[in-house]
Amino acid sequence: MAPLTASSGPRTRPPAETGGWDASGPGGRSPHRRLLRVSRSRWTRWGLPALAVLCVLAAVAALEFPRLSDLWAQHEQQQLAQQLDDPAIGGVSGSGAALGRIVIPAISLEMVVVQGTDASALAKGPGHYPDTPMPCTVGDVAIAGHRTTFLHPFYHLNDLKPGDLIELSTRSASCTYTVTQAPFAVSPSDTSVIDDTPGQFTLTLTTCNPIGSSAQRLIVKATMVPGSLGPARIPG
Repeated sequence: MAPLTASSGPRTRPPAETGGWDASGPGGRSPHRRLLRVSRSRWTRWGLPALAVLCVLAAVAALEFPRLSDLWAQHEQQQLAQQLDDPAIGGVSGSGAALGRIVIPAISLEMVVVQGTDASALAKGPGHYPDTPMPCTVGDVAIAGHRTTFLHPFYHLNDLKPGDLIELSTRSASCTYTVTQAPFAVSPSDTSVIDDTPGQFTLTLTTCNPIGSSAQRLIVKATMVPGSLGPARIPG
């Protein structure tokens, strides 16, 4: 390694006595003066503090979102339950409307099911896929639900086992399904899991997987318990 040597070129001016921040930079401009100019700019005086406040607010919102989403969904569930139990209110009328109830004793779940699986509908509760049969009718009834926010109705869906019961009720009918296989995961693009089952009474529940991620969909399959199809338990 070559030893350190002083520059052999002629010195055009003596080195700055102050050194450090007072030494002239490229073009003869002092870094100290540049910093001073930046510190006096309107952006520095107003923009940076505003940006800091926005960052703090964003962090607080991110931390509080799960709790706030639960409170909002709880309020919506109360409103939907009242509507569902009011005979004066008609049937399903668009995305987010109360459709019926789902009860899964094994995971202590009892919630109002709404029509639709868009974001606004699922924020209220488990949502019925509009293109699938209505609950307790022939074919594959499909219902989706959140796993980590908005009361996370399907958080424990992975705990279901073959033989566990799922009760559905609407203004038209009530019935009970039994889980037929252990929950399994598929790609979000795999829509074959909610394909219709002509001539059979089946149910499919879907949610995100793993917890906190939407990389997959967790699937629960069930079939109707023979003889469980009965009259509505909700005022018509």
